[in-house]
Amino acid sequence: MDKVSSTRKKIIDMVYISLFAVLIAVCSWISIPTLVPFTLQTFGVFCAAGLLGGKRGTMSVIVYLLLGAVGLPVFASFKGGIASLLGVTGGYIVGFVFTAAAYWIITGLFGKSTLTMIIGMLSGLVLCYAFGTAWFMYAYAKSTGSIGVASALSMCVFPFIIPDIIKIVLAAVISKIIPKHVKIFD
Repeated sequence: MDKVSSTRKKIIDMVYISLFAVLIAVCSWISIPTLVPFTLQTFGVFCAAGLLGGKRGTMSVIVYLLLGAVGLPVFASFKGGIASLLGVTGGYIVGFVFTAAAYWIITGLFGKSTLTMIIGMLSGLVLCYAFGTAWFMYAYAKSTGSIGVASALSMCVFPFIIPDIIKIVLAAVISKIIPKHVKIFD
């Protein structure tokens, strides 16, 4: 690859990474009002990994976290700042990096069939849930008092399992359809 095309590819990568960091932010602002309201944040993470691939998808999640850490209101409910990441639900936000990285590893090893993409996204979600719940229990204990694993899971994970599975399936389908029509996602 010559220097011009290498530079062009790097610029395109930066644009897509930035674009998907913004997409994740927009998805975090969209709240679906159900018995336990949820956002489309994880859907944005799944789409970033599925459409951009593991490396660029993970980079877009890191950019998203950095934007939020410096205070831009990119997190759910238009929140931002390091306090959001250190709060009781901050572990789930940081866990998005694990979600994208797990997808990257699994699809890197086993290819990008729809089933492999779904397994990669599910594996990443489990890591996100695990890290987020561990952080939730730690932060909750510091601010309120100790909480058991079952209580933490019933508050922070169980209500979101079905919506997150739906988001994974939708993201996997979108990640298979869009590249057929947009050639830049290579």
